[in-house]
Amino acid sequence: MPPDQPAPTPADHDGWATLRRFLPYLWPKDRPDLKRRIIGAMVLVLLAKAVTLATPLAMKNAVDTMAAQGDPMVWAALSFVIAFVAGRFLSSAFDQCRNIVFERVGQDATRKLAEDTFDRLHRLSLRFHLSRRTGEITKTIERGTKSIDTMLYFMLFNIVPTAIELIAVAAIFYTLFGAGLVLATAITVVVYIALTRWITEWRTELRRRMNELDGTALARAVDSLLNYETVKFFGAEAREKERYGRAAREYAEAAIKSENSLGLLNMAQSLVMNTLMLFALAYTVWRWSKGGLTVGDLVAVQTYLTQLFRPLDMLGMVYRTIRQGLIDMAAMFRLIDMPVEVADAPGAPALIIREPRVIFDNVVFGYDPDRTILHGLSFEVPAGGHVAIVGPSGAGKSTIARLLFRFYDPWQGRVLIDGQDIREVSQESVRAAIGIVPQDSVLFNDTIGYNIAYGHDGATHEQVVAAARGAAILPFIERLPQGFGTEVGERGLKLSGGEKQRVAIARTLVKDPPILLLDEATSALDSRTERDILATLHRVSAHRTSISIAHRLSTIADADTILVMEAGQLAEQGSHADLLRRDGLYAEMWARQQAESTAQAEAAE
Repeated sequence: MPPDQPAPTPADHDGWATLRRFLPYLWPKDRPDLKRRIIGAMVLVLLAKAVTLATPLAMKNAVDTMAAQGDPMVWAALSFVIAFVAGRFLSSAFDQCRNIVFERVGQDATRKLAEDTFDRLHRLSLRFHLSRRTGEITKTIERGTKSIDTMLYFMLFNIVPTAIELIAVAAIFYTLFGAGLVLATAITVVVYIALTRWITEWRTELRRRMNELDGTALARAVDSLLNYETVKFFGAEAREKERYGRAAREYAEAAIKSENSLGLLNMAQSLVMNTLMLFALAYTVWRWSKGGLTVGDLVAVQTYLTQLFRPLDMLGMVYRTIRQGLIDMAAMFRLIDMPVEVADAPGAPALIIREPRVIFDNVVFGYDPDRTILHGLSFEVPAGGHVAIVGPSGAGKSTIARLLFRFYDPWQGRVLIDGQDIREVSQESVRAAIGIVPQDSVLFNDTIGYNIAYGHDGATHEQVVAAARGAAILPFIERLPQGFGTEVGERGLKLSGGEKQRVAIARTLVKDPPILLLDEATSALDSRTERDILATLHRVSAHRTSISIAHRLSTIADADTILVMEAGQLAEQGSHADLLRRDGLYAEMWARQQAESTAQAEAAE
């Protein structure tokens, strides 16, 4: 994995820079077996090209022999025909063997780069993931990985063999037909390459714009489908169709321009190459009329040029594919090179917990430089204690959870667990010590068993069952026809809110952490489900250090200590009874919520 560095601009990875960056994946230091495959594939390329160059000479001799008289000539001509056909077969066989030998190399390079990109995405900060669209990221990875194999194929098995063939054909033309035909072929190839490059560069900008619009359309589609229920709630199907359709129409217009430009490129290439064919064949006929060449020479010239045209006809597509591949790979490398906002210190040790005590020491933090969220926040959660954090919206309650999990580092101050600054220990060990039941428990689109077992890598079925029992969801699971194998749907949408919360609690029980964080874990539930979940949470949090972030004060009235936050600062702290006696912010919030509950009860009657 490359070191962290500032995110490069698109130009940083264009051309040779991207190729140099990719070479370690193609030629891995620790994989001599793959290096042998690459060498073997290149040997097969040379053998195939040697056979390909010999076949036109076999056809030339067959034609010249047929032009002669006498029965022995029939067998000689037949032998040259057999050699020509055998050469064509061997050329194809060598190409297929080359593909078979090289396939593992290409797939391994693609897999390794995709793994590195995926790993990097999980190491990037929460800020990055909150600001990026999932559809665009997945499209970037998809394009980058798909382009690798194709680009490798064209670079190693089209450009290199074509260059070899050009040199060999020039030598053969010079030997058999003189310098005039060599010069004409050279001029044509140079003009062809220059024309192809010029038009393709123009087309590259069109394709870049087309890909941007494709990513936008995909992102809008993913965003809309993920928010399916919201669309239905507001009857916005037509609005979403128009929004997606607008992006799709823009993409279609860009795609039309790109495909039309391809037609222009193909016509220009055909004009250049057929001009050469006309000159070469006319030149050979003229030399034949003077007695300098044979009929077989005309066949040889036509065969050589046809063979040469085949890879050159693809040059525009090859150049475009490689150019686009470099752009797509550059986008992947930009993801890999995104700076990691929260990184472990070099050689950071693991967090060692003897007493799971949590301390926020004069913490100052904000998500943007011009907006501070926490202003010198200090508090302590004793080992085994139950502390609740309450306050109005925007007070900074959820920010505390993100800092504790070290999704961000404070600007000033320290966050300590058992006296250890979490910036000086490994993030993995910090997160292993904390379990969380979030407000919105998002589940994987897999089975209930998988989601519960996700709390601990390698969890046994017995541990999963015990956790489900502890979270009071086992009876529900046992009533399901497929039990723990029941699919929960994307984001767990096949389960109710209470069921999802219980799965999240069970997942945390499997993890068995010394510190438990409850981030408004019942705010989205009805009163009855809330009571049931609270009873489960109280049982689960016993004998653990627990921090409850709550909006409804009734859910945390039994906490050992309640911290009341306002505008990123600690306004009050104490027990429920103490805070009510002070008649401050907490008492005001309590009175307001009690009045709202009374009004709701009266309305229900």
